[in-house]
Amino acid sequence: MAIRRPPAIAERALFAEYPFLPGAESLVQELAPSLRELLDDPAFRRVRELGRSRVRAASDDPSGATGMAELSVAAPDERFLSFLYARLLLAAAPHRAPLRRWAVAEAKLAFARLRTSDLESLGDFAGRLGYELAVEGPEVSFPIEAYLKLAVPIREAEFRLASQRLSRGRVSVGRERAARLLQEGIRSLLSEPLEVTEEVVRALREGESEFLADLAERVPAPTGRGSAGFARLFPERFPPCIRKMRRMLNAGENLSHSGRFALAAFLHRAGADAETIVDSFRGAPDFDEGITRYQVEHITRRNEGQGYEPPECATLRTHGLCLRDGDPDAPLPADRLREPLCFEPTLRHPLQYYRSREPRGAPPPVPG
Repeated sequence: MAIRRPPAIAERALFAEYPFLPGAESLVQELAPSLRELLDDPAFRRVRELGRSRVRAASDDPSGATGMAELSVAAPDERFLSFLYARLLLAAAPHRAPLRRWAVAEAKLAFARLRTSDLESLGDFAGRLGYELAVEGPEVSFPIEAYLKLAVPIREAEFRLASQRLSRGRVSVGRERAARLLQEGIRSLLSEPLEVTEEVVRALREGESEFLADLAERVPAPTGRGSAGFARLFPERFPPCIRKMRRMLNAGENLSHSGRFALAAFLHRAGADAETIVDSFRGAPDFDEGITRYQVEHITRRNEGQGYEPPECATLRTHGLCLRDGDPDAPLPADRLREPLCFEPTLRHPLQYYRSREPRGAPPPVPG
């Protein structure tokens, strides 16, 4: 961890609000001379409890709506160190689902503050986070490359580039939308685990075994390929786009709104029941069971249970979800090869791909 000069008093307050900003790590040398002290020194007992509370609150409510009264009245130093301890706890968690959920909650808490900031402060914050943001009257603008990086994972349709005002390679947006884009940048940054040594992980797993066991119950590991709910499906026959969507969710990554709809509608038409479809989304960083069940029921119960038709290949290409040339992130070398079926002129739908790979004489899929 790089050590910088001790921060000014104004920056100390800034880092308490936004402890993920570059430069905040300089507080570590000033406040906690050794990592071992942070892990077990009685002087940092309150910091550790605040760190647990941050993780616990996010696991219960990734929307960020759950407030932490004790954090709002804590001293700036305690707020920063509790953030660091939360990251250490998540580095010791057995899988990444709690980390992804915590990243969503922390980013939404930051958004609640950013949306009320003046434009100059918003521009300064964006620069510290690594994004150029120019103030242009009552609006701000991002370079198109930065806008796309921040906007692509956002599910809301109004963030698509085609809906924006583009001029000279820059995208102009209002304060609220700029804060939402920066929220996505924060979420992406915090979704990466903190790099710590095996020794630190072992110490945390020993000292925080009870908390980590409770966390595993609150945020169970995402359901994988071998789940019972997929017993009547054949995931190995799924088209590359659907396989990629499932892998993203199992890894705790964000999937766009169009991707989530396509996956749910495809699984329903392929034969999955509602429980199986809901389970497929448990790895989403913002997973909410009640909302997910409502949306799955809306998708699957239309037209007396036929459900919505999954998007065609052309629509998937429009939304950047098509993988005709193979998936470079696929775990198997075979998946890296170009998918010849996807280039058949008669193939226009992911369900065609799935059904065309059925062995001859195989029974039809069980209806959902």
